[in-house]
Amino acid sequence: MINSTTHIRVARPSRDLAAAERFYVEGLGLAVLWRSTERVSGEHDLLMVGPSGGGWHFELTRDPERPVEPTPTVDDLFVVYLGAPVDDALVRRLEEVGGTRVPAHNPYWDEYGVTVADPDGYRLVLCIRSWSS
Repeated sequence: MINSTTHIRVARPSRDLAAAERFYVEGLGLAVLWRSTERVSGEHDLLMVGPSGGGWHFELTRDPERPVEPTPTVDDLFVVYLGAPVDDALVRRLEEVGGTRVPAHNPYWDEYGVTVADPDGYRLVLCIRSWSS
């Protein structure tokens, strides 16, 4: 049964796992939960990032033998509800590690946060609002 403690994984292809790691770990502050350490023919290279001890993570994949090109749209969003103003230093750090600040497709996110595209073009929204269900 799915409930509030169910663990989830979001998987996405990446052109460059090292660039993705810099963005999500050095930039955003997530932890590396697991990564493949050697190339195994027929298997994907993997990087899993998320909050330590959290109930979710990103699995970023790269198949060097049959690469899949990331195809993000302007509405493929990863929204982080900060419940506080967005720290300019965080946005600068994300840009320094390969992110690009972009206007949001939906003006709601520009009103309540900052949108930064990751190195593969997927959008991270840093939202000033708190999550409430």
